[in-house]
Amino acid sequence: MSSSLISDKPSSKVTFPNKNNFRKTLNERVKKYFQENDIKPQNNPAMYLKTAIILTWIFGAWAFVLFGPTIMWLKVLGCIVLGLGIGGGGMSVAHDANHGSYSTNSRINKLLGLTHDFLGVSSYLWRYRHNFLHHTYTNLDGHDVEIDGSGVIRMFPKMEHKWYHQFQHLFIWFIYPIIPFYWSINEMKLMASSQGKYLNYSIPKLKTSELITFWGMKLLNFVFFVAIPLAVGYTIWQTLLGVMITFMIYGFVVCEVFMLAHVLEATEFPEVEPESNSINDEWAIFQIKTTADFAPKNPILNWYIGGLNYQTVHHLFPHICHIHYPKIAPILTEVCEEFGVKYNVYPTFREAIASNYRWLKLMGTASNA
Repeated sequence: MSSSLISDKPSSKVTFPNKNNFRKTLNERVKKYFQENDIKPQNNPAMYLKTAIILTWIFGAWAFVLFGPTIMWLKVLGCIVLGLGIGGGGMSVAHDANHGSYSTNSRINKLLGLTHDFLGVSSYLWRYRHNFLHHTYTNLDGHDVEIDGSGVIRMFPKMEHKWYHQFQHLFIWFIYPIIPFYWSINEMKLMASSQGKYLNYSIPKLKTSELITFWGMKLLNFVFFVAIPLAVGYTIWQTLLGVMITFMIYGFVVCEVFMLAHVLEATEFPEVEPESNSINDEWAIFQIKTTADFAPKNPILNWYIGGLNYQTVHHLFPHICHIHYPKIAPILTEVCEEFGVKYNVYPTFREAIASNYRWLKLMGTASNA
């Protein structure tokens, strides 16, 4: 195990100069937990089994939709199940692999990370905007692309208010389902551009092999979800309907889970100190303030969404497999209590959804000081 469980963040414009023993203490106790129990942060048999179940779920649902009974409502149900399977694959298998928390073998992480590409999201771009921008600058305006909202959704107070934001807590439920299509189109536009950017951050230039992988996986995604259904006899309209149902379910699930981690009443949206261009917090404490856990005692939800209900733990230990998060959370609670740091936890899934709803409604008002 690395001597520093919370890895040093990349050098950047924004700094986190304040240092105290919080981060050191937390790292030491989590390291001690793994040593005393003689377990590893990655390479977990439970994760291998989970991967097999989810991949069987995805391919089984796909085969059922294509070759199962020719009854329309069963086809629709199959697409819904397939969409849920894709969501589980993205949040569990691809997410861990692209964080390097699935295995100690980088080749295995890279291979399983390609499940993101297979499901329609570039693992290369995801690692840049999520691992670097989002995980380093969580909830920071102008840095965290995940809270940008493209002007459609107002997630934080500093964002410009538009008249239609007053309805965002209502129409956002219709935005989530179309996000996967936006991701796919936007990624191809970024790759076609010579100067692709997320906010003010230029995307690192891809190697030739990475470009081939990007476009090759986009083609594989098209073949699997569009070309094969057409080849076995489905009409173009039937195929498009199936794709829409599948990926709209996927989008709805993953977008809502993200919102429940960072866009809530309890989480903060700090502003950078303009003169020093810094945040007046230690990086680890900054992560706790901008993130929330939810439904920690819901084992079914925890299994399905890849431990993302322990989002604070994940942000502090992104290189540890999510299988371990329920055991790390009590350690984090203990250290937070010792240092007087508020650890945001919503006891149930429903309470987190309600908080997100209220926050979006508040952000939709013209005045919310």
